[in-house]
Amino acid sequence: MSTAPLSHRALMSLLANGTKAMDVLATALDIGLLDALEKGPVSLAELADRFDLRPLRLYKFLDCLESLGFVEREEPTDDIAQATYRADQGLAAAAEAVVGPNAIERDRDRYPWRTLHGRLTESLRGEVSIPADDFAFPPTTPEQTAAFERSMAVGLGPVVETFHRHAGRLWAGRRRLLDIGGGDGTLAARLLDHTPDLAVDVYNLPAVAPLVEQTRSRSGHPDRLGFVAGDFLAEPLPTGYDAMAFVRVLHDWATPVSRRLVEKAYAALPPGGLLLICEEFRTPDRLAMQFFWTYFQIGADSSVSRLREVDFYTGLLAETGFDRIAVLPGTWEVVVAYKPDDRTAGGPPVAGVGRT
Repeated sequence: MSTAPLSHRALMSLLANGTKAMDVLATALDIGLLDALEKGPVSLAELADRFDLRPLRLYKFLDCLESLGFVEREEPTDDIAQATYRADQGLAAAAEAVVGPNAIERDRDRYPWRTLHGRLTESLRGEVSIPADDFAFPPTTPEQTAAFERSMAVGLGPVVETFHRHAGRLWAGRRRLLDIGGGDGTLAARLLDHTPDLAVDVYNLPAVAPLVEQTRSRSGHPDRLGFVAGDFLAEPLPTGYDAMAFVRVLHDWATPVSRRLVEKAYAALPPGGLLLICEEFRTPDRLAMQFFWTYFQIGADSSVSRLREVDFYTGLLAETGFDRIAVLPGTWEVVVAYKPDDRTAGGPPVAGVGRT
Protein backbone atom coordinates (compact mmCIF):
# COMPACT_ATOMS: atom_id res chain seq x y z
CA MET A 1 0.00 0.00 0.00
CA SER A 2 1.64 3.28 1.06
CA THR A 3 5.33 3.40 0.18
CA ALA A 4 6.16 6.17 2.65
CA PRO A 5 8.37 4.71 5.40
CA LEU A 6 7.20 4.97 8.99
CA SER A 7 9.18 7.14 11.34
CA HIS A 8 11.35 5.34 13.87
CA ARG A 9 8.92 6.38 16.61
CA ALA A 10 5.87 5.05 14.75
CA LEU A 11 7.57 1.75 13.93
CA MET A 12 8.56 1.31 17.56
CA SER A 13 4.93 1.87 18.63
CA LEU A 14 3.85 -0.94 16.33
CA LEU A 15 6.60 -3.21 17.62
CA ALA A 16 5.60 -2.48 21.23
CA ASN A 17 2.07 -3.57 20.38
CA GLY A 18 3.08 -6.51 18.21
CA THR A 19 0.90 -9.11 19.95
CA LYS A 20 -2.14 -6.88 19.52
CA ALA A 21 -1.29 -6.33 15.86
CA MET A 22 -1.07 -10.08 15.30
CA ASP A 23 -4.48 -10.47 16.99
CA VAL A 24 -5.95 -7.96 14.54
CA LEU A 25 -4.37 -9.72 11.59
CA ALA A 26 -5.49 -13.19 12.68
CA THR A 27 -9.03 -11.96 13.27
CA ALA A 28 -9.19 -10.29 9.86
CA LEU A 29 -8.01 -13.51 8.24
CA ASP A 30 -10.37 -15.74 10.23
CA ILE A 31 -13.56 -13.82 9.45
CA GLY A 32 -12.74 -13.43 5.75
CA LEU A 33 -12.22 -9.68 5.89
CA LEU A 34 -8.86 -9.78 4.09
CA ASP A 35 -10.37 -11.57 1.09
CA ALA A 36 -13.11 -8.96 0.89
CA LEU A 37 -10.59 -6.12 1.10
CA GLU A 38 -8.51 -7.61 -1.72
CA LYS A 39 -11.62 -7.45 -3.93
CA GLY A 40 -12.19 -3.79 -2.97
CA PRO A 41 -12.70 -0.96 -2.94
CA VAL A 42 -15.54 -1.84 -0.59
CA SER A 43 -17.41 0.44 1.77
CA LEU A 44 -17.47 0.11 5.51
CA ALA A 45 -21.26 -0.21 5.35
CA GLU A 46 -20.96 -3.18 2.99
CA LEU A 47 -18.34 -4.85 5.16
CA ALA A 48 -20.35 -4.32 8.36
CA ASP A 49 -23.46 -5.77 6.75
CA ARG A 50 -21.68 -8.74 5.13
CA PHE A 51 -19.88 -9.83 8.30
CA ASP A 52 -22.53 -8.69 10.83
CA LEU A 53 -20.19 -6.23 12.53
CA ARG A 54 -20.84 -2.93 14.33
CA PRO A 55 -19.79 -0.10 11.98
CA LEU A 56 -17.99 2.11 14.51
CA ARG A 57 -16.08 -0.82 15.97
CA LEU A 58 -15.20 -1.99 12.47
CA TYR A 59 -13.97 1.51 11.59
CA LYS A 60 -11.49 1.34 14.49
CA PHE A 61 -10.49 -2.19 13.55
CA LEU A 62 -9.76 -1.06 9.99
CA ASP A 63 -7.71 1.82 11.40
CA CYS A 64 -5.54 -0.85 13.02
CA LEU A 65 -5.04 -2.57 9.68
CA GLU A 66 -4.32 0.79 8.03
CA SER A 67 -1.71 1.65 10.66
CA LEU A 68 0.07 -1.58 9.74
CA GLY A 69 0.11 -0.54 6.08
CA PHE A 70 -2.23 -3.34 4.98
CA VAL A 71 -5.22 -1.32 3.74
CA GLU A 72 -5.83 1.97 1.98
CA ARG A 73 -8.83 4.14 2.93
CA GLU A 74 -10.84 6.75 1.05
CA GLU A 75 -13.20 8.80 3.22
CA PRO A 76 -14.96 11.40 1.05
CA THR A 77 -17.50 12.52 3.70
CA ASP A 78 -17.83 12.55 7.45
CA ASP A 79 -20.13 9.53 7.21
CA ILE A 80 -17.93 6.58 8.14
CA ALA A 81 -20.33 4.18 6.44
CA GLN A 82 -19.25 5.65 3.10
CA ALA A 83 -15.53 5.19 3.74
CA THR A 84 -14.07 2.69 1.28
CA TYR A 85 -11.18 0.33 1.76
CA ARG A 86 -9.00 -1.86 -0.39
CA ALA A 87 -5.98 -4.09 0.05
CA ASP A 88 -3.31 -5.33 -2.32
CA GLN A 89 -3.66 -8.76 -3.88
CA GLY A 90 -1.86 -11.40 -1.86
CA LEU A 91 -2.57 -9.95 1.60
CA ALA A 92 -4.73 -12.89 2.68
CA ALA A 93 -2.16 -15.41 1.43
CA ALA A 94 0.61 -13.58 3.30
CA ALA A 95 -1.45 -13.57 6.49
CA GLU A 96 -2.18 -17.27 6.06
CA ALA A 97 1.58 -17.90 5.92
CA VAL A 98 2.17 -15.96 9.14
CA VAL A 99 -0.90 -16.49 11.36
CA GLY A 100 -2.79 -19.33 9.67
CA PRO A 101 -3.09 -22.78 11.27
CA ASN A 102 -0.08 -24.12 9.34
CA ALA A 103 1.93 -20.89 9.49
CA ILE A 104 5.70 -21.02 9.40
CA GLU A 105 5.82 -18.69 12.40
CA ARG A 106 3.84 -21.20 14.47
CA ASP A 107 6.44 -23.83 13.66
CA ARG A 108 9.25 -21.48 14.62
CA ASP A 109 7.66 -20.65 17.94
CA ARG A 110 8.26 -24.24 19.06
CA TYR A 111 11.96 -23.53 19.36
CA PRO A 112 13.33 -22.47 22.79
CA TRP A 113 13.83 -18.79 21.96
CA ARG A 114 12.63 -17.83 25.44
CA THR A 115 16.04 -18.90 26.77
CA LEU A 116 17.35 -15.63 25.32
CA HIS A 117 14.36 -13.41 25.98
CA GLY A 118 15.29 -10.59 28.31
CA ARG A 119 18.88 -11.84 28.45
CA LEU A 120 20.25 -10.68 25.11
CA THR A 121 23.05 -8.63 26.66
CA GLU A 122 24.33 -11.73 28.42
CA SER A 123 23.93 -13.75 25.26
CA LEU A 124 25.82 -11.22 23.16
CA ARG A 125 28.67 -11.52 25.67
CA GLY A 126 28.62 -15.30 25.39
CA GLU A 127 27.28 -15.84 28.90
CA VAL A 128 23.91 -17.28 27.81
CA SER A 129 23.46 -19.77 24.98
CA ILE A 130 20.81 -22.11 23.63
CA PRO A 131 21.60 -25.46 25.32
CA ALA A 132 22.82 -28.09 22.88
CA ASP A 133 20.18 -30.48 24.21
CA ASP A 134 17.54 -28.02 22.98
CA PHE A 135 19.11 -27.05 19.66
CA ALA A 136 22.27 -28.06 17.86
CA PHE A 137 23.40 -27.48 14.30
CA PRO A 138 23.78 -29.85 12.67
CA PRO A 139 21.18 -31.71 14.77
CA THR A 140 22.62 -34.38 17.08
CA THR A 141 19.59 -36.45 18.09
CA PRO A 142 16.74 -38.06 16.13
CA GLU A 143 14.31 -35.66 17.76
CA GLN A 144 16.35 -32.60 16.79
CA THR A 145 16.80 -33.95 13.27
CA ALA A 146 13.08 -34.52 12.78
CA ALA A 147 12.17 -31.08 14.18
CA PHE A 148 14.78 -29.26 12.09
CA GLU A 149 13.88 -30.99 8.83
CA ARG A 150 10.18 -30.42 9.47
CA SER A 151 10.86 -26.70 9.89
CA MET A 152 12.85 -26.60 6.66
CA ALA A 153 10.06 -28.37 4.78
CA VAL A 154 7.47 -25.86 6.02
CA GLY A 155 9.36 -23.02 4.32
CA LEU A 156 9.82 -24.61 0.89
CA GLY A 157 6.88 -22.93 -0.83
CA PRO A 158 8.92 -20.14 -2.48
CA VAL A 159 11.50 -22.64 -3.74
CA VAL A 160 8.88 -24.93 -5.26
CA GLU A 161 7.18 -21.97 -6.94
CA THR A 162 10.40 -20.79 -8.57
CA PHE A 163 11.47 -24.29 -9.66
CA HIS A 164 8.07 -24.96 -11.21
CA ARG A 165 8.08 -21.58 -12.93
CA HIS A 166 11.35 -22.39 -14.69
CA ALA A 167 10.91 -26.15 -15.01
CA GLY A 168 11.31 -26.13 -18.79
CA ARG A 169 14.66 -24.39 -18.59
CA LEU A 170 15.98 -26.16 -15.50
CA TRP A 171 15.22 -29.77 -16.26
CA ALA A 172 15.22 -30.06 -20.04
CA GLY A 173 17.60 -32.91 -20.87
CA ARG A 174 18.40 -33.55 -17.20
CA ARG A 175 17.99 -37.04 -15.82
CA ARG A 176 19.56 -37.17 -12.33
CA LEU A 177 19.53 -34.44 -9.68
CA LEU A 178 21.39 -34.57 -6.38
CA ASP A 179 19.66 -32.40 -3.79
CA ILE A 180 22.59 -31.65 -1.47
CA GLY A 181 21.47 -31.27 2.13
CA GLY A 182 17.96 -31.90 0.80
CA GLY A 183 16.19 -32.28 4.12
CA ASP A 184 13.53 -34.97 4.43
CA GLY A 185 12.96 -35.19 0.68
CA THR A 186 9.93 -32.90 0.58
CA LEU A 187 11.41 -30.67 -2.12
CA ALA A 188 12.47 -33.69 -4.19
CA ALA A 189 8.97 -35.15 -3.99
CA ARG A 190 7.41 -31.85 -5.06
CA LEU A 191 9.77 -31.56 -8.01
CA LEU A 192 8.98 -35.06 -9.20
CA ASP A 193 5.29 -34.19 -9.46
CA HIS A 194 6.11 -32.08 -12.51
CA THR A 195 9.24 -33.69 -13.98
CA PRO A 196 8.44 -37.18 -15.31
CA ASP A 197 11.91 -37.70 -16.79
CA LEU A 198 13.85 -36.72 -13.66
CA ALA A 199 15.13 -38.84 -10.75
CA VAL A 200 16.22 -37.11 -7.54
CA ASP A 201 18.49 -38.36 -4.78
CA VAL A 202 18.69 -36.54 -1.46
CA TYR A 203 22.23 -36.29 -0.08
CA ASN A 204 22.24 -35.83 3.67
CA LEU A 205 23.59 -37.17 6.94
CA PRO A 206 22.75 -40.82 7.65
CA ALA A 207 20.38 -39.82 10.49
CA VAL A 208 18.03 -38.26 7.94
CA ALA A 209 17.52 -41.51 6.01
CA PRO A 210 14.35 -42.60 7.90
CA LEU A 211 12.73 -39.21 7.25
CA VAL A 212 13.45 -39.41 3.52
CA GLU A 213 12.11 -42.95 3.46
CA GLN A 214 8.84 -41.73 4.99
CA THR A 215 8.59 -39.02 2.34
CA ARG A 216 9.44 -41.48 -0.42
CA SER A 217 6.76 -43.95 0.69
CA ARG A 218 4.15 -41.18 0.74
CA SER A 219 5.14 -39.73 -2.60
CA GLY A 220 3.68 -40.79 -5.89
CA HIS A 221 7.15 -41.48 -7.28
CA PRO A 222 8.94 -43.90 -4.94
CA ASP A 223 10.99 -45.33 -7.81
CA ARG A 224 12.46 -41.89 -8.65
CA LEU A 225 13.22 -40.58 -5.14
CA GLY A 226 16.33 -41.93 -3.46
CA PHE A 227 18.72 -41.21 -0.62
CA VAL A 228 22.52 -41.09 -0.46
CA ALA A 229 24.10 -40.90 2.99
CA GLY A 230 27.17 -38.76 3.48
CA ASP A 231 28.81 -35.79 5.12
CA PHE A 232 29.55 -33.00 2.66
CA LEU A 233 31.96 -31.37 5.09
CA ALA A 234 34.17 -34.45 5.28
CA GLU A 235 33.70 -36.20 1.93
CA PRO A 236 33.66 -35.45 -1.80
CA LEU A 237 30.20 -35.20 -3.30
CA PRO A 238 29.03 -38.31 -5.16
CA THR A 239 29.29 -38.35 -8.95
CA GLY A 240 26.92 -39.62 -11.63
CA TYR A 241 24.52 -36.65 -11.57
CA ASP A 242 23.97 -34.15 -14.36
CA ALA A 243 22.46 -31.59 -11.96
CA MET A 244 23.05 -30.64 -8.33
CA ALA A 245 21.27 -28.20 -6.02
CA PHE A 246 22.04 -26.31 -2.84
CA VAL A 247 18.67 -25.20 -1.47
CA ARG A 248 18.76 -23.24 1.80
CA VAL A 249 22.16 -24.75 2.60
CA LEU A 250 25.04 -22.39 1.85
CA HIS A 251 23.84 -19.54 4.08
CA ASP A 252 24.23 -21.82 7.10
CA TRP A 253 28.00 -21.89 6.73
CA ALA A 254 30.93 -19.51 6.90
CA THR A 255 32.26 -18.28 3.57
CA PRO A 256 35.26 -20.66 3.38
CA VAL A 257 32.92 -23.63 3.89
CA SER A 258 30.41 -22.38 1.33
CA ARG A 259 33.26 -21.92 -1.13
CA ARG A 260 34.51 -25.48 -0.57
CA LEU A 261 31.02 -26.88 -1.09
CA VAL A 262 30.66 -25.11 -4.43
CA GLU A 263 34.12 -26.38 -5.42
CA LYS A 264 33.09 -29.92 -4.49
CA ALA A 265 30.00 -29.61 -6.68
CA TYR A 266 32.17 -28.39 -9.57
CA ALA A 267 34.47 -31.39 -9.14
CA ALA A 268 31.60 -33.89 -9.03
CA LEU A 269 29.58 -32.59 -11.98
CA PRO A 270 30.31 -33.74 -15.52
CA PRO A 271 31.05 -31.21 -18.29
CA GLY A 272 27.82 -29.38 -19.02
CA GLY A 273 26.45 -30.25 -15.57
CA LEU A 274 24.03 -27.85 -13.91
CA LEU A 275 24.34 -26.35 -10.42
CA LEU A 276 21.44 -24.52 -8.77
CA ILE A 277 21.56 -22.33 -5.68
CA CYS A 278 18.29 -21.17 -4.16
CA GLU A 279 17.79 -19.53 -0.79
CA GLU A 280 16.77 -16.27 0.84
CA PHE A 281 19.20 -13.94 -0.89
CA ARG A 282 19.55 -10.85 1.24
CA THR A 283 16.98 -8.10 0.73
CA PRO A 284 15.22 -5.91 3.33
CA ASP A 285 12.06 -8.04 3.02
CA ARG A 286 13.87 -11.34 3.45
CA LEU A 287 15.96 -10.07 6.33
CA ALA A 288 12.68 -9.16 8.05
CA MET A 289 11.11 -12.54 7.31
CA GLN A 290 14.22 -14.24 8.70
CA PHE A 291 13.96 -12.28 11.94
CA PHE A 292 13.06 -15.28 14.10
CA TRP A 293 16.09 -17.34 13.08
CA THR A 294 18.39 -14.34 13.31
CA TYR A 295 17.19 -13.66 16.86
CA PHE A 296 17.20 -17.29 17.93
CA GLN A 297 20.65 -18.04 16.61
CA ILE A 298 22.23 -15.16 18.49
CA GLY A 299 22.53 -17.83 21.16
CA ALA A 300 23.79 -20.61 18.86
CA ASP A 301 27.29 -20.26 17.39
CA SER A 302 27.34 -23.52 15.40
CA SER A 303 25.11 -22.11 12.64
CA VAL A 304 26.32 -19.03 10.78
CA SER A 305 22.83 -18.21 9.44
CA ARG A 306 24.18 -15.50 7.17
CA LEU A 307 21.93 -14.13 4.43
CA ARG A 308 24.10 -13.01 1.53
CA GLU A 309 23.29 -10.91 -1.52
CA VAL A 310 22.79 -12.85 -4.73
CA ASP A 311 25.91 -11.24 -6.24
CA PHE A 312 28.04 -13.13 -3.71
CA TYR A 313 26.94 -16.39 -5.28
CA THR A 314 27.26 -15.34 -8.92
CA GLY A 315 30.79 -14.15 -8.14
CA LEU A 316 31.65 -17.35 -6.28
CA LEU A 317 30.39 -19.50 -9.14
CA ALA A 318 32.44 -17.57 -11.68
CA GLU A 319 35.58 -17.79 -9.53
CA THR A 320 35.07 -21.55 -9.21
CA GLY A 321 34.96 -21.98 -13.00
CA PHE A 322 31.25 -22.20 -13.79
CA ASP A 323 29.89 -20.35 -16.80
CA ARG A 324 26.48 -19.40 -18.27
CA ILE A 325 25.60 -18.06 -14.84
CA ALA A 326 22.14 -16.52 -14.56
CA VAL A 327 19.68 -15.42 -11.87
CA LEU A 328 16.16 -16.64 -12.63
CA PRO A 329 13.36 -14.59 -11.05
CA GLY A 330 10.76 -15.92 -8.66
CA THR A 331 9.44 -15.61 -5.12
CA TRP A 332 13.00 -16.60 -4.30
CA GLU A 333 15.46 -16.31 -7.17
CA VAL A 334 17.41 -19.35 -8.29
CA VAL A 335 20.98 -19.00 -9.48
CA VAL A 336 21.90 -21.41 -12.27
CA ALA A 337 25.39 -22.18 -13.54
CA TYR A 338 27.00 -24.80 -15.76
CA LYS A 339 30.30 -26.59 -15.69
CA PRO A 340 32.00 -25.76 -19.01
CA ASP A 341 31.91 -28.35 -21.75
CA ASP A 342 33.58 -28.43 -25.18
CA ARG A 343 31.18 -25.80 -26.49
CA THR A 344 31.86 -23.27 -23.72
CA ALA A 345 35.46 -24.05 -22.69
CA GLY A 346 37.76 -21.16 -23.46
CA GLY A 347 34.94 -18.64 -23.56
CA PRO A 348 34.46 -15.75 -21.17
CA PRO A 349 34.57 -17.09 -17.60
CA VAL A 350 31.38 -15.27 -16.61
CA ALA A 351 29.39 -15.60 -19.82
CA GLY A 352 25.72 -14.98 -19.25
CA VAL A 353 25.86 -13.60 -15.73
CA GLY A 354 22.73 -11.59 -15.14
CA ARG A 355 19.05 -11.65 -14.37
CA THR A 356 16.81 -13.31 -16.93
